[in-house]
Order: sequence, then C-alpha cells, then structure tokens
Amino acid sequence: MKKTILVTGGAGFIGSHLVRFLAKKYKDYLIINIDTLTYASNYSYIKQLEQLDNYEFHKIDINDFDKLKQLFKSYNFDTVIHLAAESHVDNSIDNPRIFAYTNVIGTLNLLENARHSWNDLSGKLFYHISTDEVYGSLNNQGFFSEESNYDPRSPYSASKASSDHFVRAYHHTYEIPVIISNCSNNFGPNQNKEKLIPVVINSIINQNNIPVYGNGKNIRDWLYVEDHISAIDKILHHGELGETYLIGGGCEKSNLELIDLIIDITDELLERKSGFSKSLIHFVKDRKGHDFRYAIDYSKLTKKTFWKPSTNLKKNLHTTIEWYMSQNKS
Repeated sequence: MKKTILVTGGAGFIGSHLVRFLAKKYKDYLIINIDTLTYASNYSYIKQLEQLDNYEFHKIDINDFDKLKQLFKSYNFDTVIHLAAESHVDNSIDNPRIFAYTNVIGTLNLLENARHSWNDLSGKLFYHISTDEVYGSLNNQGFFSEESNYDPRSPYSASKASSDHFVRAYHHTYEIPVIISNCSNNFGPNQNKEKLIPVVINSIINQNNIPVYGNGKNIRDWLYVEDHISAIDKILHHGELGETYLIGGGCEKSNLELIDLIIDITDELLERKSGFSKSLIHFVKDRKGHDFRYAIDYSKLTKKTFWKPSTNLKKNLHTTIEWYMSQNKS
C-alpha cells in the first residue's frame, strides 16, 4: 500500500462520500474509516465498501483516547483526514457541552495521538475539515477569505473555531504537518434529515409544513457534496502544509429562494401541479444568533489546484431530490 489514511466520521454525510471516493479511486491506498455511528451516521450508504481489499471500518469514538492510541499504533497512518464532528447548529444551542467535547477534545485526542506516534514527520499530514461558520456573519457585501477574522456566533461554530486553533497550534508548536479547509453549506444525497434541504424535500414529499426561520431572507452559499470531495482530493494531493483553503459552491441563495426552487423541482418530479407545495411554507420563530449571510472567496484554492465547483445548483438539487424520493419509497 502506498498510503494508509485515517478518515474520521466516514459514516456521516461528507465523510461517507469521501471514503467511497478514496477507496474506489486510489486502489493502492488503505482507507481506515472510524465513526461512532450516531444519529447523523448512515452506514448503509458505505456498506458496499466492505467488499474492497483497501478499506476497513472501525466503530470508534474520537473521544476515546485509548482506542485511538491503539489504532494509531496498529496502522502508523500517513494521513489523517478529520471530519468527525457534531454539526447541527440547533442542537448546539440546546446542548453546547456535547459540541465542545466532541469537536474540541475529540480533535485534541487525534492531534495528541498523531504527535506521539509520528516520530518521523516526513510524508505525514493532518488534514482538518472545518466550516465557514467560524468567520461569523456577512452583510450583503463581501466574501469570507482565508484572511477573514474569526467571529463564531453559535456554540457549534465556536467549537469548530477552537478546533481550528488547536490544529494550527500543533503545527506551530510541534511542527505537525497540517492543512485546514473551511467549506460553505454542503448538500447532496445521504445528508442527515435534520438539515435544511432534506427537511424541505421530505416535507414536500409527505405534504408537511416546511419550517422557515424568521423571514427566510438569510443567505447561504451552497456547495454540492461531490464538488466538496473533489476539492478535498485536490487539497490532499496538492495543498501546501500549514495553509488554509476555503471551499465554496458559488451558489448564493436566500432560504426562501432555495425552498422555492426545491418546491418547483420536487413537484415536477412528483407530477404535481406547478407550485402545488408552496402553501406548505410555514414561517417560525428565528433561530437564536442566526447568521445573515455566508459567502466564500475560493480563488486561493483555484489558483493553487485549478479546482472550481460545478455551480449547477438546479441540476445538483435534482439529483439530491431524486435520492431522497428513492429513500421514501424503500
């Protein structure tokens, strides 16, 4: 095997797409996937990978330092790609301690095991996947860049900001080879049902109310998960150690604009009359500390690796909606 790669959170949304991609594209890599299989995991999406010779799954919690230590000793990983995290903002508002424990201490557990097991740092990499939410909120102008100041507004984003800082601290203090990427809002097949787009799709399919925070004018930059995976692949193989790269989708939409588009596509796929499900929109009390706008300047990544997102939001939503429709039938 050319490389042994540890992927944390590989049964979650982004992680499941990543391990499928890596295990199938790089036959000479051994992919070790660890996940604690929480409510946000879907192991059935990656179960088929068990048939591959270059893939293994271990049910391990990143909060279990001793099990991580044993794992690092057994495999002597060349690369860690760290995605495991609590990520639902509403849940972080209800129970911030869990987010601090998993996102901060869990990351620290991985960094400590890398530090103590990597006697020779040549060829090693700790790649930390993070979020644009660490930068706070934008108004109608400007974009987040790698030089933007951190200004987290929720317990979730605060925990991710803290984990970013620990990763950078280990690079500067212990010379651990690290790269960080911060991405915008992901969407695609196999996303947890609590997230906005799955909630909207499933509400339309089942003719339930579609909850919309506040006035629905909050803006997000939407990144299709397969575009995110291609960016991770580029950074993994061509990124510079110690650097941060922002990954954006180039698809800004207000929540209401996005919901209207999903309604149009879903109603058409269900052979319903155009606009049939618009009456399902139901405005609810705004989320506490709700950031107004996220937008990403990903030009640094493009200049370094020539990566660009597909930016075909309608096509990618169509694929996503078809997947959720198939799940409702099964």
